[in-house]
Amino acid sequence: MADIAELTALIEPEVKALGFDLVRIKLFGSGDEHTLQIMAENPRTKQLVIEDCAAISRRISDVMDEHDPIEEAYRLEVSSPGIDRPLTRLSDFMEWAGHEAKISAAELVEGRKSFRGILNGVEGEDILFTDGKAGDVAIPFSLVSDAKLVLTDKLISASMPLSSDGADEFETEE
Repeated sequence: MADIAELTALIEPEVKALGFDLVRIKLFGSGDEHTLQIMAENPRTKQLVIEDCAAISRRISDVMDEHDPIEEAYRLEVSSPGIDRPLTRLSDFMEWAGHEAKISAAELVEGRKSFRGILNGVEGEDILFTDGKAGDVAIPFSLVSDAKLVLTDKLISASMPLSSDGADEFETEE
């Protein structure tokens, strides 16, 4: 499999050139089924529309064809991170402070590897977190192996689309 750092070095400048922020690159699969997943967002809205995904996909396809960094055949998937988004950058933990999240650590932090609770922001390179069982903890960002927001009513309200034009319109065939 290709190196994620190498893929990021190729892909991130192209995503930024289109005016978007890269959230995550993930390459997964086995045998003949591989997927290169690229999550990006508009920095103003934290969302992507289908036209944005298409533009990123076209641009990345051209770059990948030119540099050919992945030996295996793969499917390219471009998407918005969604409501219960992964938290991959230190800034994500600050931006989504006050929301519920799940965090998995690569090593024990205060005797635990799994946390679920409320994000309280960031201090230096530590994520400040109130875990439902362990209480207040500081989790070093370097130890985070996986983190994502938990779908709650508060998160849904904070993630409402900027425009819902057409959401209540229905077309009927006669």
